[in-house]
Amino acid sequence: MLDALVVAPHPDDAELGLGGTIALLQSRGWKVGILDLTSGEPTPLGSVETRRKETAAANEALGNPWRMNLGLPNRSLEPTLDHRRTLAEVFRKVRPRLLFAPFYEDAHPDHLAATKLVEDARFWSKLSKSDMSGEPFHPARILYYFSVHLRIVERPSFVIDISPFADAKRKSLECYDSQLVANQPAGKRAVIDAVFDRTRFWGQTVGVMHAEPVASREPIGLGNLDVLLL
Repeated sequence: MLDALVVAPHPDDAELGLGGTIALLQSRGWKVGILDLTSGEPTPLGSVETRRKETAAANEALGNPWRMNLGLPNRSLEPTLDHRRTLAEVFRKVRPRLLFAPFYEDAHPDHLAATKLVEDARFWSKLSKSDMSGEPFHPARILYYFSVHLRIVERPSFVIDISPFADAKRKSLECYDSQLVANQPAGKRAVIDAVFDRTRFWGQTVGVMHAEPVASREPIGLGNLDVLLL
């Protein structure tokens, strides 16, 4: 059973938003999973098989967390009842204490649909007297990561120091050659460089080299203040 499950609209979204955190949590003994909702295809330079190979390589770069692809429709992902049921049954199966979903403001319809699906499926997964497979289970909390298609400054609830795992994050992103390397237009800021501009920005706000921002809709309780001593 998983301690944390990152739900991603497409392969590469988990790495873009939380690659360092995924590697960090596994180094601390957490059981982490990634659930890709779609294949991410079609894209200009990609194919289903290419994306499958790139995802496997990226997953290895992060330490091989549990990973699954639901095969829902890319570009037309919707929070339907059937998709909600499918996702709720996954939650019942892998029983993650913590869910990570895409940030709830985005220009990409698939990302918004994914977030709505996670929130709705989390509620459904606890229902008793249901014909869904698996035993009722309610993930304790949803946190939101940033892999957005809006030119905004993130508004995190907290940031996670990923400095020792920045290289693992970069290697995982470089595995998505068809999406993040080969398709970059000349004369413009490359996606991976822009991602690390952000990790450095958030790192400097808390006095470390690299950090990933995370948001929460709900208050976060602390047992003590030791975690604030960065």
